[in-house]
Amino acid sequence: MPKEENVYLCRKVKKGLSAFSFQKANRILKRSDFLRLARDGKRIHGKHFFVTYCRNSLGNSRLGITASKRVGCAVVRNRIKRLVREYFRLNRSGIDGTYDLNIIAKKGAADLSSQEINQTLEGFFRKISTDSRNEDVTLGTY
Repeated sequence: MPKEENVYLCRKVKKGLSAFSFQKANRILKRSDFLRLARDGKRIHGKHFFVTYCRNSLGNSRLGITASKRVGCAVVRNRIKRLVREYFRLNRSGIDGTYDLNIIAKKGAADLSSQEINQTLEGFFRKISTDSRNEDVTLGTY
């Protein structure tokens, strides 16, 4: 296979996988956005995570992750954030509508396996999708 064909195939595969990327536009970065979510968002409480969410009009769902020092050392907090980001990256299309989500880890989240974290987040995403069908979620300022 000539080199040009390999480059073309590589670009084609990358283009198809772009739907699963996690770009800056998919992240909540500003403090004002986190405060708006805390003030106006709906809340879901779980044993190991706490989720606040509200609709946005940006055209894509965005994720913010909060893991305080109460959860564990930096290595543990980064592991939790990495697993949450990965779940969101692969499953954000499962949410009906576009939302801003802030997933806050609680103290017990450090003891969970990746499979348990995925199951917990799946339940949250299912609940958010159910609420989106009811259309009673506050639309953000965007």
